[in-house]
Amino acid sequence: MSVALRFRRRFSMAHRLASGSSLKCATPHGHDEYVVVELEPQDHGRLDGEANMVVEFARAKGRWHRFVDERLDHGFQLGERDPLLALAREHFPDWRLVVTPGDPTTELMAACLAAKCQAILDDEGVVLRVRRLTLEETPTNAVVVEGDFRALLPRADGWWSRPDESTE
Repeated sequence: MSVALRFRRRFSMAHRLASGSSLKCATPHGHDEYVVVELEPQDHGRLDGEANMVVEFARAKGRWHRFVDERLDHGFQLGERDPLLALAREHFPDWRLVVTPGDPTTELMAACLAAKCQAILDDEGVVLRVRRLTLEETPTNAVVVEGDFRALLPRADGWWSRPDESTE
C-alpha cells in the first residue's frame, strides 16, 4: 500500500512546433492546459498517528504552483533553434518564454515539468518524489510520464533541472 498526493493546475500557453510538424502546428497557437502531479513519499511507511500527513499540502505544492502561475501561465514555448525565439527576445523582452531543446511538444514538456517539479521538491528538502505527471493539452489529449522521466529528456542540463524560476 502507498499514499500519493495529487495536485492539478491550469495554465494557458502558446507554442509552435517548427520541426516537421503540420502547418497547423507550425503556426503559433495556444492551449489551455492542465498539469496534474502525483507525488509519493520516498520512504513508504505508516502514518504517525498524530499529524497523519506525509507533508503539508501547502509545503508540497507551494513553489510548484507559483512556478506554474508565474512562469508557465501565458508563456510562449519555443524550441531553442526556432527563428521566432530571436525575434521574441529582441522585440518582446517582457514575454514569458519557455525554451526547449527541439520542439516544445506535450511529450517533452511533460518530462521537463516532471524534472522541474522534482528539482523544486529536492531543493525544499521535501521527502517526496514525482510518481507521475500528466499534461493535458486538450480535453481529449494528454501525455503521462512516470518512472525515470529524466531519461526521456534530450539532455540532462537545462531550466528543468534547476530548482529556480527559470524557463530558459
